[in-house]
Amino acid sequence: MASSHAVEFMSLSASVAPHLPFLRRFARALTGTQASGDTYVAAVLESLIADPSILTGSSNPKITLYQTLCTLWGSLPVNGGSDVGQPSWEATVQGRLAHLPGPARQVFLLSAVEGFDRRDIARIVKQTDSEVDALFEEANQQISEMIASDILIIEDEPLIALDIEDTITSLGHRSVGIARTHKEAVKLARETNPQLVLSDIQLADGSSGIDAVNDILQSFDVPVIFITAFPERLLTGERPEPAFLITKPFSPEMVKALIAQALFFDLRSKKAA
Repeated sequence: MASSHAVEFMSLSASVAPHLPFLRRFARALTGTQASGDTYVAAVLESLIADPSILTGSSNPKITLYQTLCTLWGSLPVNGGSDVGQPSWEATVQGRLAHLPGPARQVFLLSAVEGFDRRDIARIVKQTDSEVDALFEEANQQISEMIASDILIIEDEPLIALDIEDTITSLGHRSVGIARTHKEAVKLARETNPQLVLSDIQLADGSSGIDAVNDILQSFDVPVIFITAFPERLLTGERPEPAFLITKPFSPEMVKALIAQALFFDLRSKKAA
C-alpha cells in the first residue's frame, strides 16, 4: 500500500505534468534562454515539493504554477547560467537580465503567448486590474520601440508560410524570403543576412529546422524563433532547446509577442556591446 507521501507526490505530478511544457515555454521566453527559464521552472517544482499545499489547495493549478513562477522571477537571481552549446547571441543576454523591466513582459507574454485573460493575469502577477492595464501599455511601448527587421522564414507548408509573412509585414517587419528545406534556408540566410529567423522544426525534405538554424548560426549571430505543433515533445528540458517557441495553431498576437521578445533581447545585447 502506498504511503500518504507517495500518493500526495503522484497527485502533485499529475496536476503539474500537463502544464509543464507550456510553463517552460513561458519561462524561456521571459528570460531569453533555455538555461535561465528551466532554472526558474525547477525552482517552481522545488517549491511545490517543499509545500504541496500550494498546489493541492488551489482551485486552478495552472494559474498557481504561473503565479509561483512569476513570484520567483522577482525574488531569485537565478539568471546567469549558460546553456551548453547555446548560440552566442543568447549567451550575451545572461548578464543583463537583472536590469531589464520584467513585469510588463510577463503580462504581455501571459496574454499573447499563454492565452490568459486579464482577470487571470492579475491573479498571476498579483496586481490590480489597473496595474495590469498599465503594464500592458508599458509592454506596447517597448514593442513600438523595436526597429523594423528583416526576417527569414523557414517553413515547408506554403499556406502557413504566407500567413507568417502576412503577419510579420503587418507588424512593420520585412520578409527576406521563405525557405522550405535545410539547403534553401542556409543559402537564403547567407544571401540576405536576416536580423531574425522564424523556423519550423520539420522541413519538406525531412530535415530538421534546428539543424538548419545551427548551420546558419555558424556564419553569424541572429535571434531565432522556432515553430512547432508539438511543444510537449520538444520542451522536455533534457537537451539544448529553443528559448523562443511559437506553437501551431498560432495567433498574430503570439507571433508579435515572441518577435518582440527576441528582438528586445537582441537589441539590448547590441546596445550593451
